[in-house]
Amino acid sequence: MSGTPGSGQLVLVATPIGNLGDLSPRAREVLGAAALICCEDTRRTRALLSAMGIPAGGPRGDRLMSLHAHNEESRVEKVAACVADGGVVAVVSDAGTPGISDPGSVLVAALAAAGAAVSVVPGPSSVVAALVVSGLPTDRFCVEGFLPRKGAERRSRIAAVMSDQRTTVVLEAPGRVVATLEELAEVDGDRPVAVVRELTKLFEEVWRGSAAEAAAFFAERGIRGEVVLVVGGAQPPEPASDEQIDDAVRRRLALGEGPRQVSNALAQELAVGRRQIYEAALRIRAESQDPPN
Repeated sequence: MSGTPGSGQLVLVATPIGNLGDLSPRAREVLGAAALICCEDTRRTRALLSAMGIPAGGPRGDRLMSLHAHNEESRVEKVAACVADGGVVAVVSDAGTPGISDPGSVLVAALAAAGAAVSVVPGPSSVVAALVVSGLPTDRFCVEGFLPRKGAERRSRIAAVMSDQRTTVVLEAPGRVVATLEELAEVDGDRPVAVVRELTKLFEEVWRGSAAEAAAFFAERGIRGEVVLVVGGAQPPEPASDEQIDDAVRRRLALGEGPRQVSNALAQELAVGRRQIYEAALRIRAESQDPPN
C-alpha cells in the first residue's frame, strides 16, 4: 500500500469473481488489518472472510459496514473520520474490483479531494477478464456498465454502443441478456459479440459469434449465472470522395456558412480531416466569386 506505514488510508480491494483462489496475499493482509471494511453485502463479505480465515470482528467490534448506491454518500463522513484517525478502510464489492459499476467511486472522489491517501489492491475484474478472453480487439475499449432497462434512454445508449468504434463491455442481468442481444442485432446483426458467463467458476463459458447468432442461440437455450457481454466496435466509415466532399461543401456554403464552420460540421460526417474540407471550401468559394470571362 502507498502512504506512510501506519497512516490512515482508503484501500480499494479486488475480491474473487468466482474462484476463491484468486484472492491475492496482499488482499488478505489488508482485509485482515483494516479497521473498517465497506462492502456491498455484509453477508457475502462475511462469508468470504470466513472462508479465508479472516475474522470479521476487531478490537472495536464488527468491522463490516454496508456500502451501496443508496447510502454511499452518507458513509463519507464516517470513513473520512476513520482514515483521519489513522485507520485503514478497505472497500470491497460483492465480487471483482470496487468502483466499476459498483460502489466505491464516491468515497474515492471525496477522500482524494480532501487530501487523504487512497490506494488499491488490484486483482479480479469481470470487465477485464471478459474483455481479454473475448477474442475482440483490446487496444481501445470502453465500459458501458449496465444499460437502462427500458425507454428512450435505453434505445439511445444501445445506439451509442453500436456506433462506437471501440470494443464495448456491457454488464447485464441473465434475465435480460436475450432482449439486449436482440436489440443489438436489430442495429447490426453481423456485429461480433462474446457472451461470457460464470467467469472463473466451474461452468465458465465463452460464446463467440455475431449478435444475430447470439440472440437466436440464447433465445432457444436460455442463460443462467453471471454474464458479461463484449461487443465489437463499429467499422470506421469510408472517407468521402473528392466529389462527395465538394457537393457537401457547396450545400453548406449555400446556407451562408463560412469555410471554418463548414469544416467543423462535415469532418466527422465525411470521415476526412478538417483541413481538407476547409481548403475545399476556400477553393469552391473563390471559384463562385470569380467574374465570368
